[in-house]
Amino acid sequence: MTDQILVQRDDTIATVTLNRPEKLNAMTKPMWRRLGEVMGELSADDQVRCIVVTGAGMKSFSPGNDISEFETERSNVEQARAYGKILHGALDTLRACRHPTVAMIRGICVGGGLEIAGLCDLRICGESSRFGIPINRLGLVMAYPEIEVLISLVGRSAALEILLEGRVFGAEEAKEMGLVSRVVADADVENEALAAARRIADGAPLVARWHKKFARRLAEPGPLTAEELDEGYACYGTEDFQTGYKAFLAKTKPDFKGR
Repeated sequence: MTDQILVQRDDTIATVTLNRPEKLNAMTKPMWRRLGEVMGELSADDQVRCIVVTGAGMKSFSPGNDISEFETERSNVEQARAYGKILHGALDTLRACRHPTVAMIRGICVGGGLEIAGLCDLRICGESSRFGIPINRLGLVMAYPEIEVLISLVGRSAALEILLEGRVFGAEEAKEMGLVSRVVADADVENEALAAARRIADGAPLVARWHKKFARRLAEPGPLTAEELDEGYACYGTEDFQTGYKAFLAKTKPDFKGR
């Protein structure tokens, strides 16, 4: 199954590809398991500075779960619970990834595919991309860990609109809702996503990780502790800070080391 979740490295940028183009990159249980493993491995790798997540081919990012699996893998509550443990584990690992993530979206991005893209920090799609979660037609509910992703992106009202109507809609509407960060011409999706990844990778990696950590923490209830507030000054003690401001004054490109 490793060939259905591909990992390619280009210096400090890793690209994770959902590689099942003959099925529009529909996700299977082994693919969910492998996606979680891959994201965990990349998150732990300090040489990585940005991860691009995409689907193979030009037609689809992913339509979500392979419906043909339901008969054998999700035909009852017990099977669904076991499947959900794997799926939610993969989503949790993607959510917890230390490095910035960019979803490169071409074509269809619905259901579980939209959940994967929704957990990325930036979501860049083409003009003809299509979005939605039409699971009401399957008699299928979006579980708590999954609906949380949707609500965090678009809010309760828009999330319920998406789920209750089950419409599939276009890129501009997705942009208005906040489902995607940027819409570009179909032919420009790859270049724009990789350019965004390179801009991220050229920045200070510790700063990117701190920003992700702070944003996650601010979404949680409860006041910040004195220790958490003090962490906002930790960057001043890093080698990267010395590199960054000195390069700015010298009008040169900084060479950050992640220290």
